[in-house]
Amino acid sequence: MKISDATLDWLLEGEAWIAYRTRIDLLAQSEQDPQVISARNAMLTDEKMNNLLSELSDWPGTVISSHKSAGQSFHKLTFLSDVGLKAGDPGVDKIIEKIVDHQSVEGPFQLPVNVPVHFGGTGQEEWAWALCDAPLILYALAGFGLDNEDRVKGAARHLLGLVRDNGWPCAVSQELGKFRGPGRKDDPCPFANLAMLKALSRIAAYRDSEACHVGTESLLSLWSESAAQHPYMFYMGTDFRKLKVPFIWYDILHVLDVLSRFSWVRKDARFLDMLEIMKGSSNEHGRFTPASIWTAWKSWEFGQKKEPSRWLTLLVWRIIQRIEIT
Repeated sequence: MKISDATLDWLLEGEAWIAYRTRIDLLAQSEQDPQVISARNAMLTDEKMNNLLSELSDWPGTVISSHKSAGQSFHKLTFLSDVGLKAGDPGVDKIIEKIVDHQSVEGPFQLPVNVPVHFGGTGQEEWAWALCDAPLILYALAGFGLDNEDRVKGAARHLLGLVRDNGWPCAVSQELGKFRGPGRKDDPCPFANLAMLKALSRIAAYRDSEACHVGTESLLSLWSESAAQHPYMFYMGTDFRKLKVPFIWYDILHVLDVLSRFSWVRKDARFLDMLEIMKGSSNEHGRFTPASIWTAWKSWEFGQKKEPSRWLTLLVWRIIQRIEIT
């Protein structure tokens, strides 16, 4: 399966941030290429990008109780990291400064949370972290170019050390006491594994660690046993298989994108099984239309289900190209 020149041209005709990532991810052009520089400069002046940066300058803003909420600040942060913003870009350093101001004694970066007493919390707002948010903040900071900073490495070391024989569990900081999600405490948490693998894929020292091998096997096993295993109420059924962006929660495209970052997974039959389902959503031009959307992002080009999305199409083809170069 090969992307057509017509679809590549269509991607390059899109918004600046899509054209920029197309040149970097699909055309393998250098950051020093004049066309890449032009696209990146246009991205930095894009109204939607600047609106997100302005919103996140008040980090962490209003923290919503549900980690699945697509309007969470840390999900918007990871999106800015995904499109390629870096430390030093307008507005980014201010956000970074506010994030690192709240690093726990354990290492991970914190958010203000309020866990009710009947769920095992204190009922008071306090700064804390959980494995469904801390790895995503780590992922964003590493993407911004801070992957070799001691503060970031310290956060990574602590979170990596929480892995068990079957992957990462539902885990929280000491401030949150005994709180955990619904499910058996010995089960791996599917989203925690996804988030941890995503974060560690950006840190060279840990990308080929035993923990990452354990985490990838955990996700692949959950797929092969999806009819019977639903730890922490995560399912891999009809909704899971709908293509949806940006990357927020536990769905097939997000899982494939993260797993495809690890070379040893790319020929695994379970991975290839998921890959074929993703490919099957293509139209005759090799373009992909969202089957589901996050309403918090409905004003973006991928926030509709009527026509192909350039951003979604780019992300699908990036996964395919990773497999082809294995």
